[in-house]
Amino acid sequence: MKIAPLADVKARLSASLVECGTDGPVLITRNGKVAAILLAPKDEEDLERLVLAHSRRFLALLEKSRRSIKAGRGVSHNEFWKTVALRHKANSSKPRSSKAFKSAS
Repeated sequence: MKIAPLADVKARLSASLVECGTDGPVLITRNGKVAAILLAPKDEEDLERLVLAHSRRFLALLEKSRRSIKAGRGVSHNEFWKTVALRHKANSSKPRSSKAFKSAS
């Protein structure tokens, strides 16, 4: 892990990106305090985990779901996947709108 002032990272952004991919995160400081972290995800799953771990909306949804399960209002694994399959089947049988494919004239 490297610590670098914002001015240095701005001046050497490409090099900093390479460094965070090989040497790990780069802590970016402003006035001597950490202001940001430059982090290279290993793969798409790593990126997804990182984004979701910092999403207030996702974390609130997760907490709401945990409370619901604790209160006995959850659904079983089989019920969940049965519902997913039914919704997928219903959505795949609907005709798709061609609006997205029309070009502007």
